Amino acid sequence: MRSQALTPAARWLPGLILILALGVALRLVNLAAPPLDFHPTRQLRNSLVARAIYFNAAANADPQKRALAESFRRAVGQYEPPIFETIVGKTFLLMGGESFAVARIYDTLFWLLAGVALFNLARRITSPVSGLISLTYYLVLPFSVQASRSFQPDPLMTSAFVIGLYFLYRWSEDKRWRWAVLGAAFMGFAALVKIVIVFLVVGAAMPIVLTALGRRFWKSAQVWTMVAVMAIPAAGYYLLGNPSRSTEYFFAWTVDLIKLITSPHFYADWLGFVGSLVGLIILFLSLVGTCLASARFRWLLIGLWAGYLLYGITLPFQMFTHSYYHLQLIPVIALGLLPIVEALLERARQLGRVWRMAALVPLLVLIAYQAWAARSTLAAEDFSDAQRLWQSVGEAIPGDADVIALTQDYGFDLMYWGWRKVHLWPLNTTLSQFRNDARELAVRFAELTAGNDYFLVTAFGQLESQPALAAALDGYSVAAEGDGYILYDLNAPK
Repeated sequence: MRSQALTPAARWLPGLILILALGVALRLVNLAAPPLDFHPTRQLRNSLVARAIYFNAAANADPQKRALAESFRRAVGQYEPPIFETIVGKTFLLMGGESFAVARIYDTLFWLLAGVALFNLARRITSPVSGLISLTYYLVLPFSVQASRSFQPDPLMTSAFVIGLYFLYRWSEDKRWRWAVLGAAFMGFAALVKIVIVFLVVGAAMPIVLTALGRRFWKSAQVWTMVAVMAIPAAGYYLLGNPSRSTEYFFAWTVDLIKLITSPHFYADWLGFVGSLVGLIILFLSLVGTCLASARFRWLLIGLWAGYLLYGITLPFQMFTHSYYHLQLIPVIALGLLPIVEALLERARQLGRVWRMAALVPLLVLIAYQAWAARSTLAAEDFSDAQRLWQSVGEAIPGDADVIALTQDYGFDLMYWGWRKVHLWPLNTTLSQFRNDARELAVRFAELTAGNDYFLVTAFGQLESQPALAAALDGYSVAAEGDGYILYDLNAPK
């Protein structure tokens, strides 16, 4: 292991630079486009928070817009500390204005730094060539490209976790304090950014400590220091600083939906959904690689997979509906592929040069195809009309009116571009079906619209799925109508 780790950099550095450059190039496609390319609700939510941070810090900001921005920030809620949003908002201040490119550039930097750590971990465990192939999967997978550049805490969380994993593994090799502190600090920071990574943090830390120190690990001052550094920041924020939000999240997404794990359909949906993101064959190859890994590495991988499984059971609904909840699985799969890749490379070393080159061709074709697919997805999407559309909707609503809306993304689009906040009419979604609201929305029309002057519709697909609501709205006059919206006057029945 040590001799492989000390392979001269000249033999692998050009390949590393080339792969990192490809990862950067893919993530900079449509750099300044509106954040509607991947889970727009979450990205717009963070954009609203970053804007409020920027407006509060900007001395020359319009007072009315500053107040509105702050009210929007309070409206979108806060489950995690606004670490990434603060970084972006303060960067807006330095730039003198907002730009969607800022978050994507930071995300790309975070993801690439973690990629370097992943490669260094991989080459210490197997070989530099295997590490480069594993890194390529981590950087070029289309889901990785889309999700890792999105403006939400998950890319920063995952990146910090991967870097922490590398340092913890280094600690297991020589037990130096600097690796212990660095590994724990990055792991603890990852959990602070978003608490859901704690399953993988524990899943990684336990086997690393046990294989390094054995059953007498509890006598190590380094271990207890690492536990404190990992746990105190996240526990301080989520359990002590924000207990009501954490409790609300736990009951809403775990307790209320835990019944899902009793159905075989849940596991089939989970597996199918993850397979569509990361590649089902690759997923199972990574599991096979886990079984074939060397003893110490095998237990690390088992811990990571066990952490991911427990994570999925704890948050069952997200496992087949929210793709970004699986972002942290990408480095786990990349590591699990290492034993498979190393075995193939060992076989390739026994072949002549011609056959080694021939075997390289389909691998390069696969990488090129994945890179093209990732780029094409980002380049094909055009959201240039979003600002104009939502500005027109905001302008159509009278300034002093109260509005309820059947709209997408929790009304965040209208907040961001139209500078208007609306009350929300319930959507007909998979989640609403699971929650089993017994009362028909049509019966609740008078209750839900009470006190509102207008009913805004921008989600016309949702309107079609609620025919009773469409019939109720047909009894009111249209106050305004335009491209992508219709505004009903609730004070003017036909």
